[in-house]
Amino acid sequence: MARVLVCPIAYNENVKLESAIKRFSTCSLSRSVDYVVMDDGSNDGTTEMIRSFTDKGVRTIKHPESRGVGAAIRTAIGYARENGYEIIVIMAGNDKDDPEQIDRLLRPIINDGYDLVQGSRYLEGGGIGGDMPLYRKVATRIHPMLMSFFLKKKVTDSTNGFRAIRLDIFNDSRINLDQDWLNRYELEPYILFQAIRCGYRFCEVPVTKIYPLKKLGYTKMKPVIGWWSILRPVFLLGLGMRK
Repeated sequence: MARVLVCPIAYNENVKLESAIKRFSTCSLSRSVDYVVMDDGSNDGTTEMIRSFTDKGVRTIKHPESRGVGAAIRTAIGYARENGYEIIVIMAGNDKDDPEQIDRLLRPIINDGYDLVQGSRYLEGGGIGGDMPLYRKVATRIHPMLMSFFLKKKVTDSTNGFRAIRLDIFNDSRINLDQDWLNRYELEPYILFQAIRCGYRFCEVPVTKIYPLKKLGYTKMKPVIGWWSILRPVFLLGLGMRK
């Protein structure tokens, strides 16, 4: 099997991340892939909680202060490349993704030569658990429609952060992660858009997105500012205003 790094991205997700780590530790792939939590400068006890799992093989990378989810993913990708991994699996640190479905993301890359595999809650066999906020239901439908329009390729769930990427695509200078405007929510749609536009082999697989109890908080993304952050790469790249 290829060298695979599974990397949940977390910022102040103490309770939900602990659940995510425990679920991963019992999943079928836990002994065949490496697991490193990317901690984006948490200050709520998340860091100490992660350290309590070091005897179970859980490692962590930490920013000294929060730099944004895009910067955190960039750091995780850099770590994976520097340490000789071939594939990185990005997943949510807030326990929305099912670790048993990691294999669905990996199989098309390992068996069929795909370069980027996107999880989709909107394909048959995927789904949504829990109470997904209405504005997110709308936004997660509009975003892939716009991306599909600009790319002339069908994408059903472009905002789902559960995906696997063959790391050698980042040897391509056309996919330039080292841009300051990609520090927050822009990086994920940027990678997806550029990978497809540059001709890398892409597919989607069905996954389930599980929304936690409302009292635990759905997301740290603000409805207006956050959604513009995730939408603007589609317009900027689609209109040729950024590379």
